[in-house]
Amino acid sequence: MRDYHVNIFYSEEDGGYIADIPDLEACSAFGNTPAEALHELEIAKAAWLEAARAAGKPIPVPRYHPIIYQVSSAWAGT
Repeated sequence: MRDYHVNIFYSEEDGGYIADIPDLEACSAFGNTPAEALHELEIAKAAWLEAARAAGKPIPVPRYHPIIYQVSSAWAGT
């Protein structure tokens, strides 16, 4: 199974980096560096998946693809 897409961006408001997984509702984490945010997100992802399984909720398949990948795929076919 492919893994989930991860977004990492700097938040001026929070004074650090935010990492999130768009396919997993409300699955995000904070870090002082991009690497720290990603590490914390891996912990949040594991907890998110464990909680969903325990509650009997479906685990979404990876579907999110940023628009840049959609555009580059369209150009590859031309």
